[in-house]
Amino acid sequence: MMYRILKQEGRAKRAEFTTVHGTVQTPVFMNVGTVAAIKGAVSTEDLEQIGTQVELSNTYHLHVRPGDRIIRELGGLHKFMSWNKPILTDSGGFQVFSLAGLRRIKEEGVYFHSHIDGRKIFMGPEESMQIQSNLASTIAMAFDECPPSMAERKYVEDSVARTARWLVRCKKEVERLNGLDDTINKEQLLFGINQGAVFDDIRIEHAKRIADLDCDGYALGGLAVGESHEQMYHVIEETVPYLPTDKPTYLMGVGTPANILEAVERGVDFFDCVYPSRNGRHGHLYTNRGKINLFNAKYELDDRPIEEGCPCPACRRYSRAYIRHLLKAKEMLGMRLCVLHNLYFYNTMMEEIRDALDAGRFAEYKRNKLSGMQGEGTKSGGEAED
Repeated sequence: MMYRILKQEGRAKRAEFTTVHGTVQTPVFMNVGTVAAIKGAVSTEDLEQIGTQVELSNTYHLHVRPGDRIIRELGGLHKFMSWNKPILTDSGGFQVFSLAGLRRIKEEGVYFHSHIDGRKIFMGPEESMQIQSNLASTIAMAFDECPPSMAERKYVEDSVARTARWLVRCKKEVERLNGLDDTINKEQLLFGINQGAVFDDIRIEHAKRIADLDCDGYALGGLAVGESHEQMYHVIEETVPYLPTDKPTYLMGVGTPANILEAVERGVDFFDCVYPSRNGRHGHLYTNRGKINLFNAKYELDDRPIEEGCPCPACRRYSRAYIRHLLKAKEMLGMRLCVLHNLYFYNTMMEEIRDALDAGRFAEYKRNKLSGMQGEGTKSGGEAED
C-alpha cells in the first residue's frame, strides 16, 4: 500500500492510493453496490464505462445473503461480481445498529436478529474481519458502533471508548487472517473509523488514539445522520487535522455534490453515498444547472437529453420525454438510464475536482460549480446502503 499526495491547495489534497487491486486517484467517489450490485440494473461493464474507480459493498448484507462463505468458495467478491478494481467493504456496524432488531451490545460484540429471516447472529470485531476476509475485499472497514449524531455525551463517550478497543482487536485479527495460507487476499487493508457524534473534544481525542494504531486509512463515521450541514462541516474541519496526513481520509455516507466539494476543501479523499443511485431510481437527476425531477409534467414533450453535452449512456441517445415515459410505465430501463447518468455525473465531478487540484484552481472550480448548481437539493446523505 502506498498513499502519495501529489498536490495540495489549502487542506484539499490530490493524491493516489496504490492497492493490490490497482491505484486509486483521489479525491474519489465510491459507487455503492451494497449487495455486490448497483441497484438499477447496472452491470460491472457499466461501472467501467462510466469511470468507476472503487466499488463499495456491505459486510452485513453479504453475510446474511448469500453468505460470505459461499462468496469465499466462489473465489471472493472480485471474482463473484466480475470486478477487477478495488472494492471497499463496510464493516456492517452501521447496519447492525440501524437495521437489526433486538440487539444487545456487549464488550465482545453485538447480538442481534437478522432483518431478513429473524435468525440470531453475533458479530464482533473478529467476526466482521473474518467475514470481510472471506469476501477478500481490497479495503476492510473496522467494526464500530455508530452512535446517533445528537446522542447524549455520556452515551457517546462510552460508545467511542468501546469502538477504540474494538479497533485494536480488528487490527490484530486482520494481521492474523492476512498471514493464513488459505486467505484469498493476503494484502487486505484496514481503515479505522473515527466517531464522536458532534462533540469536538471526543472526536479529536478519538482521532489521536486511533492514529497511534497505524491503520492503512481513516474514516469519519456517524455524520450525515441527523446533524446540520454546518455541524458536519465543523466536525470535519476540527477532526481531520488530527488524523495522519500520510494516510487517506474517508467521509462515510456523504453526500450531495455540495457536501463533497466542502469536504474536499477540508482534506477528505474518499466518499460514498447512495444518493446518485437512489435518486436516479426515482427520476431525480443531477446536472450542472441543478437537480431535475423527470416526473414533472413539463418534461412530457422535452426532446432534449437529461443534460446537453453530457456523454453518459443515457444522454448520448435518449430524451427526457422518453426516459420520463419509461419511469411512468415502471420500465426498469428508465431507472437504469437515470442511475447511469447520476453515477456518471458524480464520477465526472470527482475527475474535474482532481483536474482542478492539479491545476491549482480548486477554489475557483468549487465556486463555479456551486454557483451553477444553485437548484440542487440540500439534504444530507447517509451511511452506505442501497
